[in-house]
Amino acid sequence: MSSAAAATNTTATTAGSQPGHTVLQVPVPPLEAFVRARTAHYDATWLSPDAEFGHAHVTALGPFLPPDATDAEALRRVAEIACRTEPFAFTLGGVDTFPNGIIHLVPEPDEPFRTLTAALCEAFPSYLPYGGAFGDVHPHLTLDARSATVSETSTVALLEGLLPVVSRAERLDLALWQQNGCRVLTSWLLGSAPAS
Repeated sequence: MSSAAAATNTTATTAGSQPGHTVLQVPVPPLEAFVRARTAHYDATWLSPDAEFGHAHVTALGPFLPPDATDAEALRRVAEIACRTEPFAFTLGGVDTFPNGIIHLVPEPDEPFRTLTAALCEAFPSYLPYGGAFGDVHPHLTLDARSATVSETSTVALLEGLLPVVSRAERLDLALWQQNGCRVLTSWLLGSAPAS
């Protein structure tokens, strides 16, 4: 979808859903099937029929602008940052758990993700990672949440044979997260000049 189309197509609410939020995220295709399966296990209304949507992703900045505030100027600023960010390789192998119970994979190296987030925060100072709920933000790929039946150990067992994952950050997506309406609004190839 083009930037112009995205700017005019961000306010739709699907029947039976609540207004969503946008996230700037880097998709991680090698883990898409795993994360999709875990999402379906909990609540299939968060599954997207959009083949480009990255259920498996590393968040660069989210929540981002409200869907109805994602205008051409905001998209231009994101495009400039994506253009300045060269694609990079990373490995996901270490499973960890945050104090809030989120079980996740840690990208190595994490510096390119931190640099991307810092650039986006500088361009959009009103939008802090995770709404400012956490101090130092750690780049990660969410796998699951700790519960009575889910632990870091059980998650590692489900990942048997999948890790480590070697991937490459090549694209930054503006994704809408909304029950019954998750989709990619627009994407930018990292290191590529924005379309004029």
